Amino acid sequence: MMMRALFRNAILAAAALAATACVSTSDIQKLQSQISDLQDQVASLKRTAAGKEEVQNVNVRIAEQTQTLLKSNATLVTKVDSIEDRLNNNQGSVEQTNYRVDRLVQQLTQAQHDVEELRASLARATAPPAATTTTPGTPTGVITSSSEVTVAPDTTENPTALYQAALRDYQRGNYDLAIAGFRDFVAKFPKSDLTDNAAYWLGESLYSQKKYRDAILQFDSVVTDYPTSDKVPSALLKKGYAYIALGEKAQGIVQLQYVVHEHPKSPEAAKARDELKRLGVETR
Repeated sequence: MMMRALFRNAILAAAALAATACVSTSDIQKLQSQISDLQDQVASLKRTAAGKEEVQNVNVRIAEQTQTLLKSNATLVTKVDSIEDRLNNNQGSVEQTNYRVDRLVQQLTQAQHDVEELRASLARATAPPAATTTTPGTPTGVITSSSEVTVAPDTTENPTALYQAALRDYQRGNYDLAIAGFRDFVAKFPKSDLTDNAAYWLGESLYSQKKYRDAILQFDSVVTDYPTSDKVPSALLKKGYAYIALGEKAQGIVQLQYVVHEHPKSPEAAKARDELKRLGVETR
C-alpha cells in the first residue's frame, strides 16, 4: 500500500509539472531521483519479504526435525527400559542359579564325606577279628590269667581307625595333626582303598594352612600315583586354586581349563568354569 502511494505521488507531481508547462531540467532530474529511490525501496521490500519467507520455512523445518527427534527419543527410552527389564530378569535368574549351584555343592561335599565314612565303615567291617589266646580246656569266652591274654593291637595300626582320626582332625581344623595322620596312613597302608583319599586330604590340609607350594606337590602326587581315583578332578581343581593364590594366574588358568577339558561333566568342572569366569576367561 505504501509503495502504491509513493508511485501515485510521483505521478501526480509529474502531471502537475506538465500542466504548468514550466518543467525545468532540475525538476526532471529531481523526479528521476525520486523514481530511482522508489525502485530501490521496492527492491528492498521484495528482499525483506523473501527473507521472512525463508526464515519461516527454516522454522517449519526445525519444528519438524524437533518432532522427529522427540519421537526417536521416546522410542529409544522405551527400548532402554525394555533392555533394563530384561537385564533385571536375567540378573535374578543368575542369582537364583548361583544359589542352587551353591546348595548343590554343599550337598555334594556332604555326600563325599558320607561316602568316606561308609568306605571306612566297610573296611572296618571286613577287617579280620583280633585273635585271642586261651588255655587248653578253658571254655570259650573265659579270659585266662593276665600272662595269657593277647594285647589288642594299637588303634594306629588299624587303617580305618587311623584314617578316621586324621579326617576328624581335618574337619576340626587341627591341620597339623591331620597332616601327620594322613602321611602316616599313606606310608603304612599304601595298598588300602583309602590311600588315594588320604593323599588327597593331605593336600587339602596343606592348602588350608596356605602352604600352597606343598599342596601343589601333594595334589600332583594324587594325580600321578592314583590316576584312576575319583579324587583326581578335585586334586586338579585345588591345584589350580593354589597357583592363583600364589599369584601365578596364568598357570592357574591352565589348570582350571584342564579340569574343564578332561572332566567336563564333573562338579569340579563347574567350579572351574565359575572361577575362570570370575577371572574374565571365556569357556565353552
